[in-house]
Amino acid sequence: MIVKGTYFQNDAQKPLVYGDVEITNVKRRRLRGEELKEGILCEPVMVGFCGTDNELMHMGSEQRLGEKFPEGTKRLINGHEGIVWVPDENRFAIVLIRGGDSYDPTRYTEDETYFEYGCDRADGLFADKQYFNPDMLLKIPDGYVKDGKLDIEFTKKMVFPDPFACMLFQLERMEDLGSAHNFRVAMKKYKCDEQTARAKAKEEVFDRTVIFGLGTTGMFIGDLILRNHKNAKVLFVARSPEDSPKVSFALRQAKGAEYLQNCFDSEEELAKAIIEKMEGRATLFIGVSGSNVEHRIAFEHKVLGCNGVYNSFSLGPQITFDTMPFGFENHLIMASINFRQDHMEKAIQLLAESHYNEIVELIDKEEFIADPIGAYKNKIYSKSAPMKTAVIWNPKYVNV
Repeated sequence: MIVKGTYFQNDAQKPLVYGDVEITNVKRRRLRGEELKEGILCEPVMVGFCGTDNELMHMGSEQRLGEKFPEGTKRLINGHEGIVWVPDENRFAIVLIRGGDSYDPTRYTEDETYFEYGCDRADGLFADKQYFNPDMLLKIPDGYVKDGKLDIEFTKKMVFPDPFACMLFQLERMEDLGSAHNFRVAMKKYKCDEQTARAKAKEEVFDRTVIFGLGTTGMFIGDLILRNHKNAKVLFVARSPEDSPKVSFALRQAKGAEYLQNCFDSEEELAKAIIEKMEGRATLFIGVSGSNVEHRIAFEHKVLGCNGVYNSFSLGPQITFDTMPFGFENHLIMASINFRQDHMEKAIQLLAESHYNEIVELIDKEEFIADPIGAYKNKIYSKSAPMKTAVIWNPKYVNV
């Protein structure tokens, strides 16, 4: 079937193209042990732009996308955040992005395989029509459809289930690892049994949390930590002025969080300011800025305290540390960019009740498809870009 859509290719001049593209109904399985199923034809309604899209475009310009292409093709239809209409089932759905011949495609092992719609070996949402495994079309909550159309503000929120689910996974991992990392200290400190100590260590890992960077992922994880750990102390660190709309919104969502603007002349001064603001070295340091400054602030300038956990969620930066203090201060480094289906389903419910639609701005579809590369460079991912950009791909399904 030939449809209109955007797709990535290995081309130094035109790594992203809009035009005719052929889609095929490839049989896929959601999990190992399940049957291979043909996809069901869907119509994308609204699609969000993710930093991964921008990275894939750069990979295409450097001709490094070959392993990402669906089998038998030399291109990848992008888009992995959004909501679709399922004609055969007369409903809207959120696409569960990751699947494969694995027990958990977000934690696959060496002898397992996975795919990601719009990212890796499976075409995504930036097309007029697309096939998706029927088991991977998640339901939306009741009450947001009127006369067969979606409420526009709800639809904006539904570009976030993928990254929000990632943050639910991050929260779970930080709780698990923080508990396992420090429960023996808690047993001695509180003279308690192991079960009680694990519960205390799970809470105390969030005692002094630094979130370095304030994109949507940083905002989401700060929000989730404070929702689930009322005694946590959370400090956002970023370059935006404190009175900027982005910072104001983040502090409204993550109730109780504090903010420190990075306007210092040196990393040493910034590190000192963070420690003073937190009234001590961090128990948890979350890097989401995408810069190499993260690890230097945490390790070289000693913002991360003894027995502290470092959560690396940035794509791109390299982490280095001096092995002597690293070992003696008993640091733990973790990193995982994953989620499970239950995280995605929970994210949909939480987002439906949120105000995250307020940070989504729309780009006109005609503007985008007229010059996709220009839209990426000059609007969607420019320095003046909004926190999140999305496009209404099929306006007949949206009440604007």
